Parts: sequence; structure tokens; C-alpha cells
Amino acid sequence: MLKPGKDPLDPASYPAIALTSQLGKTMERMKKKAVPVYRICVSFSSPDPAFIRGVIVFEMDEYDIIDAAEIEEIKRSLATEDLPSAVDKIKDYFAQQDRVELNIAITGESGSGKSTFINAFRGLGDEDEGSAETGPVETTTEPTAYPYPKFPNVKLWDLPGIGTPRFKADEYLKQVQFERYDFFIIIASDRFRECHASLAAEILKMEKKFYFVRSKIDNNIEAEKRKKTFNKDKTLDTIRDNCIKGLEEIGLKSPAVFLISCFELSLYDFNHLEETMERELPQHKRDVLMLALPNITLEINERKKKALQSNIWKLALLSASVAAVPIPVVNAAASISADVTILVTELKKYYTAFSLDPDSLQKLSERSGKSVDELKAVLKSPLNQEITNDLVIKLLTSSSLLALESAVEYWLGLFPVVGSLTAGPLSFATIYFILQRCLNELTEDARNVLMVALQTPV
Repeated sequence: MLKPGKDPLDPASYPAIALTSQLGKTMERMKKKAVPVYRICVSFSSPDPAFIRGVIVFEMDEYDIIDAAEIEEIKRSLATEDLPSAVDKIKDYFAQQDRVELNIAITGESGSGKSTFINAFRGLGDEDEGSAETGPVETTTEPTAYPYPKFPNVKLWDLPGIGTPRFKADEYLKQVQFERYDFFIIIASDRFRECHASLAAEILKMEKKFYFVRSKIDNNIEAEKRKKTFNKDKTLDTIRDNCIKGLEEIGLKSPAVFLISCFELSLYDFNHLEETMERELPQHKRDVLMLALPNITLEINERKKKALQSNIWKLALLSASVAAVPIPVVNAAASISADVTILVTELKKYYTAFSLDPDSLQKLSERSGKSVDELKAVLKSPLNQEITNDLVIKLLTSSSLLALESAVEYWLGLFPVVGSLTAGPLSFATIYFILQRCLNELTEDARNVLMVALQTPV
């Protein structure tokens, strides 16, 4: 048990743990080999099922993110509560992740491309099932929600058009129930106008955030190409400066303007827009947006990996908590069942987030002009099939041996065992190893698919 008044993250605080010189030597070897360190304080001699007391060290690689507030909460929980209570907190964290809602309002003048933007932002074509209706005539009279197909808790709201002679920004925001939205995206397809300025000013007055998107950039570029003096960069700068000047006139300092082509999202400022929105959202909504976005650029692919990576240690700890309960026969079955459930659920999330499912590959094929077979040809991971319990059990069987062979030296140094190897740390190591390996493989597969679609050498 923890000594009174001691730091739960200090191994010396646990009398049941004797850290020997072997631990120091092992840590040095791990650092030389650039192996990330994950240490858990464990009292193997204690009958108390709450023997996992704290995550000691996280030496993260470049893809690891653990929010400081989350670390502190889990540290407090592990230091002051029994294991079931601590694990319940982690379970609540994942349950809340699945329930988090994100509501994004899309507004602009009639004909500015709002509906096409909504479709493209969800990875849909204008004629796909569930797409927003498009056309030259304003079709939206009431706020209409369009959820992401595979993440229905993330919604883009198509708001009625602005810019009519009777348009009043304050009345408009009340009519569309402005408080419902996390932020606004104002779409303009032409020069910056008075209606854009008044709406932006009113949104700021309501203490909401907005992003200004200049759409149909591909049309502008094509039109300017007819001129002998055409210069692409100069054209883009002129368009951007016009919008920036308008926003500065309403008092914004260093406003950002995002130039977008809904038919070529990989070009221009789409990545910058997505990155800015992600950065400025609260952490719990940031990951939801990141996973919902269609995997259409290499930058988004890497940020998806980063978001998914941050959950691996929590899932591994859940696995270890089941394996730690000292009821040998029943616990063995419960531990395997829990591991299978954890892995199936998380791997399906990876599969969907990276747009590797058949429906997503078909849509990418239609957009890129590459056949589905061409896209599938670069898939190397055995996970690129239906994620089933049988597949995961095979992974567990093979990976447990591999984890023992390749990592036992490290883990035994971190878990001084009294008697035989205890299941908790082995389960933690196995789940962490499998999820990390699978995430790396699927990230690479998704990257290769994108490079084929973007006609970049793999």
C-alpha cells in the first residue's frame, strides 16, 4: 500500500516494490534503444485487487498526447481509490467520448456553396445519399442538421442564406438559435460584402467563434488563367487580402481567411482550416472532430493517428485491471473476453477513422479516378478485412508470445515479480503492443491509399 503522505508516482512510496540495480540498467538500455517507457507501480504480494496504483512514467514519442488534466485526474484516482473506482473513471471517459456532440453552423449568401461545402466536409458528393441539397436557388429556410455518416454526434448545420435586402444579423442569429452551435463557418464565394461584416461582428458580440471561408477558389483560378498576366500566387493573395481587409474593418486583428475548393480539398487552405479548428476546440471535442473528418489528406492522416494514439495506454490499463483480479479460473476467461472486446471496438474505430472500409474506398475511387482494386493493392496489413472476434483472438495468441519474447526483459525490470509472472502487467503490455502495432500498420495503409489517390509515388 501507499505510504501516508507519499507521492503515488514515486516507486519508493510502495514498500512492496524493491527497485534494484536491474531496473536502472534496464531503463538505460531502453533509452539507448529509444523504447518508450511505461511504468506501473505494482504490489504483487498484496491480496488487494487494487494493486495497480499509478502510472509512474510516460516518456512519449512524437505521436503521444495525454492531456495534463486527465493525467492528474487519473493519478488522484489511482492514489486515493481502489482499482474498480479508478477503472470506472476511465470507462466513463470513453463513454463520454462517444456521447460528445459537436455542432458546426455553416452560413453564407445564397449560391455561395454552403451545401457543397457541407457535403465535401463530410466526405460526400452532391448526389450521395444523405448529402445536402445543392443548386443555384436557396433551398434552406430552416436550420438543417447533416450528421457525419459514421459519427452522427458530429453535425454540420446548413443555415438559411444571408444577404437579402432585409437581412439583420442580430435577428438572424436569434432565428437560427445561435447558442446551439460550437462555432460558425461563414462561406463567401465572391468579394467580401457588408452582410459578411455585420454577421461576423454579431457573432463576436455573442461571444462565439467563426471561421471565414472563401469558397470556389478553383473557379477563380480557372477564370484568371485566361489572362496573359496570370499568376496563381498573386491571384490567391488578392482574394485573401480583400477578405482580410473587410474583417479588419470590423475590428479583428490579424484575421485568418481560408481559401477552399470543395472539389479539391487537398489543395489550398483546407488543412490549415481543419488544423485551426482542431487547435481551438476543447480537448474532448477536438478528438471527436479529428476522427469524424474524412481522411483525405496526408496531414489529416497523421493527426488522426495522434488522436487515436492518446487512448492506447488507457485501454491497456483497463485490460490490466481485469487481469489483476485474483480469481484464477473465472478471471482468465474474463480477461480474454475483456481484451477481445477492447481490441474489436478500438480496431473498428481505427478502420473507420482512416476511411479504409469498403464504402469509403469506393467514394475515394470515384473522386480520384483510381479503381478500388488499385487502392486496395497497396494495403499490407492483415487487418484490412472484417474486424471479428476470431481475428482478434489470433492477434492475442500470436502477440502474447511476441510480447514475451521481445519485451519481457523490459517488463520484468519494471515489474519486480514475487513468484510467477502476474497477469496484470502482461495484459497491459500485450494490449498496448497490439494496439500500437495495429495503429502503425493502418496509418501506413491509409497513407499509401491516399498517395495512390493523389497520384504520389508510394
